[in-house]
Amino acid sequence: MLIIQTLSVMAKQKNDNPEHTEGPVATAIEEQTAKLPSDLFLWAALGSMGVSLYLQSTNKRDRSLFVGQWAAPFLLLGLYNKLVKLEGHD
Repeated sequence: MLIIQTLSVMAKQKNDNPEHTEGPVATAIEEQTAKLPSDLFLWAALGSMGVSLYLQSTNKRDRSLFVGQWAAPFLLLGLYNKLVKLEGHD
């Protein structure tokens, strides 16, 4: 929660500067992803960890490592999604 509050303060400070605005592509993406529930990203991360564990147990090590690395980006996308929902875009 502290991270979200800190990023929220930083986002507010950044938005006070009219020279730094979002482009049309970023705005469109943020509007669409804000419609997704934040839990979706958490479940995707947990799912990728589960699939990675299964692949590891079936001796498919390379695939396991590949899928296991998806968890961090899913969690980062979830955090970004949460910030967009709380603070909105420009």
